[in-house]
Amino acid sequence: MSPDAKLTALSTIVVREVRRFTRIWPQTLLPPAVTMTLYFVIFGNLIGSRIGQMDGHDYMAFIVPGLIMMSVITSSYANVVSSFFSMKFQRSIEELLVSPVPNYIILAGYVAGGMARGLGVGLIVTVLSLGFTNLSLHHPAATVLTVALTSMLFSLGGFINAMLATKFDDISIVPTFVLTPLTYLGGVFYSIQLLPDFWRAVSMANPILYMVNAFRYGILGISDVNVGVSLSMIVLFIIILVVLCLRMLARGRGIRH
Repeated sequence: MSPDAKLTALSTIVVREVRRFTRIWPQTLLPPAVTMTLYFVIFGNLIGSRIGQMDGHDYMAFIVPGLIMMSVITSSYANVVSSFFSMKFQRSIEELLVSPVPNYIILAGYVAGGMARGLGVGLIVTVLSLGFTNLSLHHPAATVLTVALTSMLFSLGGFINAMLATKFDDISIVPTFVLTPLTYLGGVFYSIQLLPDFWRAVSMANPILYMVNAFRYGILGISDVNVGVSLSMIVLFIIILVVLCLRMLARGRGIRH
């Protein structure tokens, strides 16, 4: 394919993905906004007023970066896994497979669509959070880089889940039994410095901890882990998942029968 044809193919997939989740916005954009607002009210206002400060910041300000990151992670993942698996289920994915579109263009299109939804939801939640606390970017570059890389990483994760899933129940297993526990234990609501040494060491094995803390550093200037290490780990995970996704596409894993 020529470069123009590849660009056309990529833009077509991205536009279709964006139109897909914006067309059903009451199911894709509204629920995360409502859920995070409840978190702000319950954990931030009601419980936060009793906790006081965390790492020198109001508790509401402390949890906001983690809640924004939580919404980005779940939305990016959900968009790709539901969209790609739906095409598998309807067998319309075969149209892409028999076309001359390279696998990396297919992957890039779906990942871009997942990032669009994840970052869009993150922006909505950020705007809502301004009604509960004042936020100022301590390090804008770190903030943008962290949220973009995290959204890309979990879009890739959603793509792998969709490739391996054989029925609709399979696409809910990872978010329910993996993403949700890791997110809640990833330092969203607390600093791991409060934990005993053993549990602090266990928490360091949670990849979401690094994403939440890097994003919190970008906004508040505080982090329980080294920011450079956090960003390096995210990039490493992205490289691994990209290679895995392309290999699975090349082999037709979960697609060709």
